[in-house]
Amino acid sequence: MAAVKSLDMSKFKKYRKSGISLAAQQTTKTAPPRGNFSVAPKSISRTRQDIKAYVQSLNVARNAEAPRWWPFQLLLNDIFMDAHLRSQVQNRINKSIAASFIFTDMAGNELEELTNLHQNATWVSNLNRYILQSIYWKHSLVEFKYEDGQFKCGLIPRTNIEPVNGLFFKDYHDDLSSFSYRDMPEYGSWIMEFGDPDDLGLLNNCVPHVLMKRFAQSCWSELCEIYGIPPRVMKTNTQDPAMLRQAERMMTDMGAAAWFIIDSSEEFEFAQGVSTNGEVYKNLIQLCNNEMSMVIQGGVIGQDTANGNRSKEEVSQGLLDDLVNSDLALLEQYWNTTVIPGLQKLGILPKNVVYGYPKAEDLDKLWSMTKDALQHYDISAEWVSDTFGIPVEPKKQAQQQNKPLSLNLNPDFFV
Repeated sequence: MAAVKSLDMSKFKKYRKSGISLAAQQTTKTAPPRGNFSVAPKSISRTRQDIKAYVQSLNVARNAEAPRWWPFQLLLNDIFMDAHLRSQVQNRINKSIAASFIFTDMAGNELEELTNLHQNATWVSNLNRYILQSIYWKHSLVEFKYEDGQFKCGLIPRTNIEPVNGLFFKDYHDDLSSFSYRDMPEYGSWIMEFGDPDDLGLLNNCVPHVLMKRFAQSCWSELCEIYGIPPRVMKTNTQDPAMLRQAERMMTDMGAAAWFIIDSSEEFEFAQGVSTNGEVYKNLIQLCNNEMSMVIQGGVIGQDTANGNRSKEEVSQGLLDDLVNSDLALLEQYWNTTVIPGLQKLGILPKNVVYGYPKAEDLDKLWSMTKDALQHYDISAEWVSDTFGIPVEPKKQAQQQNKPLSLNLNPDFFV
């Protein structure tokens, strides 16, 4: 507890009750000048995205002389509107965010006061979310700041960042509005950077599947329109204006289905295509969803209702748990190598602090071993309650056997 004793423990309790961050009260350093990362508001025109736009955005981002990442980031933000992809990403991130972390000293002893102080801090949850998002968006540039006496963490828009050369653009359309954020004195303390410079992120692998899925949905929608309300054809004398107007009025009054008028001397036939009820589009959409699930969660979990089974779901859930453990290990690495040293410069955290997660236990296997051991050993009821959450008390029969024997004779026994 030596690391925590360097801080006034009474202040921990005081600020915990008041809801004010201890760091906001203890630090005396001057906050970085505001306005450095002010972003010029831009109107985003939503157009139909296709594989050509995807390839062009990659070419611009991989330009050796002047790479620009804003077209690629706009495309990633656009595909993230897909409901299936968003649910898969949020499911994996939220499982990591929900895990309880601990602060320990260098000897491995838990610092309970420090852990409880930051366990429910909003800025910690936001910071972990931004770190994990770098797995999908390639990059996250985070800025710490004080607002209304509260220590907060915010994400600088990825569209305005060029991570290869470390440039920030106030207007990503204007190359002259950039400056190097890595040369700022606040870099590493008030400003922190996360991401793999050699990786484009997991969302990059999902772009083709989202675009093809949208194409299949659009085609299926048109098929539903044609099958639901077939188009109508009317023949009339198109050279007579009166008859043509009468035909138009009749077709308009008959409903909202598509219609057209041809001359009585013309012939029109529908092309005989492949008779389908949309199964080909359904299969393509299912394929795209499965591919996105494989990229994000390592398996198809709870979606393949036709061919799903319990053993398959358990294997897929195990793969997801392995990915979540990998994400937690990534959080530990970033906290211990980047976040904690930077926050120590700001006076937010004391020295000799380590961020980590408790070792996960396989409760099913542990419970099976416990039941087998009960036949030969006495196991503490308190340990069973704490480990498995089962309220356990000694058996009543065992309690009676431990009591000394006593005779409760009736006063009329000797009469």
